Amino acid sequence: MEDTIHDILALVKKKMAEQGGYSRDAYKQFVVETIDYFIEKGKLTDDDNLEFMEDRLMDMYDEVNKDLAEEE
Repeated sequence: MEDTIHDILALVKKKMAEQGGYSRDAYKQFVVETIDYFIEKGKLTDDDNLEFMEDRLMDMYDEVNKDLAEEE
């Protein structure tokens, strides 16, 4: 599950950088969109603990925002 979370996070970071959405609300939207994308592609199912994954990714917001600020 940790590998999947990191895959989701990488795509979320890419979306944030490309679309310039750095607020917590934008981050949450990217997380939800990316989880939905992984479900569509069959990488996640309803049997996966999606709520836990979303919560874990939301807990990483401050770190992600800091990392992206350092990259600029």
